[in-house]
Amino acid sequence: MRTVGLIVEYNPFHNGHLYHLQQSRKITQADAVVAVMSGNFLQRGEPALLDKWSRTRMALEGGCDLVIELPVAYATQAAEWFAYGAVSLLEATGVVDSFCFGTENGELEPLLLAADIVAHEPPAFKVLLKQLLQTGISYPSAYSSAITAYLADQGHASAANFPFSLPNHTLGLHYLLALKRLHGKMEPYTITREKAQYNQETPTDSQIASATAIRKLLLEHRSLEDARAYVPETTLRILQEAWTSGRCPISWEPFTHALLHAIVTRSPNELSEFHEINEGLEHRIRNALPGLSSGSFDELLEALKTKRYTRTKLQRSLLAILLGHRKEEFTADKLASGVEYIRVLGFTEKGKLLLRRMRDSAMLPVLHSAARPPKPFRFLELDTQASSVYMLGIPGKAAVKSMFRDFTERPVVIESASK
Repeated sequence: MRTVGLIVEYNPFHNGHLYHLQQSRKITQADAVVAVMSGNFLQRGEPALLDKWSRTRMALEGGCDLVIELPVAYATQAAEWFAYGAVSLLEATGVVDSFCFGTENGELEPLLLAADIVAHEPPAFKVLLKQLLQTGISYPSAYSSAITAYLADQGHASAANFPFSLPNHTLGLHYLLALKRLHGKMEPYTITREKAQYNQETPTDSQIASATAIRKLLLEHRSLEDARAYVPETTLRILQEAWTSGRCPISWEPFTHALLHAIVTRSPNELSEFHEINEGLEHRIRNALPGLSSGSFDELLEALKTKRYTRTKLQRSLLAILLGHRKEEFTADKLASGVEYIRVLGFTEKGKLLLRRMRDSAMLPVLHSAARPPKPFRFLELDTQASSVYMLGIPGKAAVKSMFRDFTERPVVIESASK
């Protein structure tokens, strides 16, 4: 059974995701789809619109066969470690033959060339990167500029003109870098992202909109009808169920007071011990608080933003404080050692067959619950803690009842799904 892997957040699963899934299956001639999906907190340093089990159901009803969780230790990282964690999990299943990601122009060769050349970061590349960072630009901008400059220096003029700085190209490059560094066997593919670009805030098509635009519609208008045109019926139904029960939509705002409490009860030196807090950001955060008037999360972000500190960088930094993620837990050595388990969030009948194959092929223990793992896993502990924090963003008694859901929830099972 030929199987393709996807790396996703599905926040929420929309028509563009459905297109990507169907095209990935088509161009790889896959019989089954395995998705590595972020849990309750996401790569841009924000809480998911609705919980990981609801999004797992969206994925399965949309055509995925097996959904496994990308631990929060990787899911909330910048592109390098986000990609490394996701690719390593797909490889560890032992059943995924290929993986497919979206890019702005559908070109794979320049990304493959760049990955070949900078996989082990040659000294000259590191010098270029350091010089660019010293100009005060953000790390993603510096990294893409360093790649362009280095490829030009090495005589690869055509590849040097490739727009590495575009968001999906950046992620795609890091997927390929991870594959190289892991000596992975999966075959990479890419398809063109159609009609809506990453983080595009306003829909420009009648049926395709970015997840960012859909979340904005839901959070600002507080009406599911605004999203109807851009999501499959299965997604709309799951959104409606979560909306009615008060479990959706979740945003940063319910966590703001807890975040401010975590900040004001610590000195700048203590704040500097958290992951992603560096270059004096701890002082900038503390100094921003007296000027706040509403105390909203967006107001705090606006007070902190600079050319170097982008919204995404700041969200990841503040999330590390909220979740208690300290630098010593996220060293390069610890992250490079990889995930120690495969956490199953859901599967279809075909996914059940994949799980049977994984009894022999998987390189890591396969967990169906966070309860009673074969041994203590630190990344799993961070996941259960993050899930408990996330549930506190739900209003009312449901939050307390859901705090330890990770220990009781079994994988979502779909007997059949649309393909």
